[in-house]
Order: sequence, then structure tokens, then C-alpha cells
Amino acid sequence: MKKALGGQAPTKVTIDTSLYSGPETAVGWDGDVIGGGQVARIQALMTDAGRVKPVHNEVGGDPRFADPAMAAGKAFAKQLGVPASAVKRGRAGAAAGELGKVESPPLVHVVDWMLQQSDNVLAEAMARQVALAGGQKASFEGAAAAMLAELDELGLTSDEANLYDASGLSRHNGISPKLLTDVLELAAGGTNPQVSSLFGGLPVAGWSGTLRTRFATPAPNQIGRGVVRAKTGSLTGVNTISGELMTRDGRLLVFAIMADATGESGAARQALDRIAATLVGCGCQ
Repeated sequence: MKKALGGQAPTKVTIDTSLYSGPETAVGWDGDVIGGGQVARIQALMTDAGRVKPVHNEVGGDPRFADPAMAAGKAFAKQLGVPASAVKRGRAGAAAGELGKVESPPLVHVVDWMLQQSDNVLAEAMARQVALAGGQKASFEGAAAAMLAELDELGLTSDEANLYDASGLSRHNGISPKLLTDVLELAAGGTNPQVSSLFGGLPVAGWSGTLRTRFATPAPNQIGRGVVRAKTGSLTGVNTISGELMTRDGRLLVFAIMADATGESGAARQALDRIAATLVGCGCQ
């Protein structure tokens, strides 16, 4: 950047968050999801998903900046030797030239990380890209409409989903287990390579992502280690897991297990793991 300026000393930094519109938090988010580090305010500019420290904890608890975009602007200004007081919100003028850019990794890698680590901010950012591609506003409402439209385009039943966000943190969300298994079945069928690629990002029981420490106790659950690949979802009193597994006779199953009013999360997760582990060992027909 300094090289691109040709030796001219920068004097200010303007941050532009106009790509996104609407509220920065979703209807139905619990009051502590940001303070508890589960997600940041959804803005069009941030670093490390708004985390104060660039460390991802498997079960959340990552403190986030109150204003991620401004924090990113100030971090950039520091690199340029510009004082934090010179960082302002605004929009780049039409005559502004490009001094530098950073490009995203391939989308499939982004989705892999999102699924592996259950990254809520990344889920919201991806949903806004779906909204923009579908001609909707890059907002919670626009993203929800675009995701439902995409389900319809894939031949799935969008009526079985009621969405207020993309991360699943909203208490107002609703989705049927059948719709989840329909998505997984479509991906497993191989007729849509773009959807099939989601399997690469699903955590592996006892090995990676949010399932790395799962299927450990009680001992019978261990049969699922290495053969269950699934995405987890947890709120206080709500626990879910959906994905694919291989039975003992070599049959591929897709599954979705949802539980409400579960109480203590650790015991609830073990119970859901037990159901999946039972499917692994059942030789189901």
C-alpha cells in the first residue's frame, strides 16, 4: 500500500461498510451471543470475524469488538502510521483508484472452514453473498429470502424452513429434519457437484472441527469415531446434529437429529451422539 502511494504519506483512512444494509444483529438473537463471543455485529468490514484476538475457540467464548469495522480500520491505519483519530466512516469517491486488494480463497475452502468450525460470522457473510447474487439486499431479511429461493431452485421444499439468520443463532428460526436430510441426500447423489462439495467440510467424529472431542464418552459412542461426518448446532436448551455416516455393513445413511428443552448441554450432546453411534452399529435396512 505504501509503495502504491508512491511515497506520499497517508493522512486518513475511510472505512466503507455500505455493502450491507439493515440491522447488524438478527431478530431472535439472545442478548449474550455477542458478549459471549458466539458472533460479532454483522458488518461488511472486519478482521478475524470481529475477534479481539485472532484465536478461534471450539466452543465459542471469543470476545468480539463492539464495532468490528472501526477496529479493522484502526488496525489498518496503524500499519500505515495514521492515527486512530483519523479513521472515519464514509464511501470511496468515484475517482478513487485501487491501491491494493486481498482476494478470498476459493469458495469451497471458505465453506469448509465455516462448517468445520461452525463459524457464525462466516455463515452470515456467505448468506449476504447469496443475497447479492440473487438480487436481494445484503441484510438478514434479504439473505433469508435468497436462501429460501435457492432451496426452491434446487428442487427442495423451502416451506419447511423459517429463517431469520444464516448462522442458526436466532430463536425464531425453524427448519424440519426432513429438509436437512433432503439437502444431504441431494449432496450425496452427485447430481449437483456444487452441493456435493459440502461433504468435505463436515467435521469428522473424534477427529476434526466441532466433532473433534465428540463421540468419546460413554464408551459405546466411540463406534462413531471416524465414520460419522456431521454439522452440529447448539443453543441453550437446543441441540442438533445432522450429517452422514457409514453403517457396519457399508451402507451410507444421512441423518438429522434435533432435541429441544435438553437442559445441560454436555449430556444432551452425548445423547445425540449415542443415536448416531447406534445407527453406525445397527446394520439398518
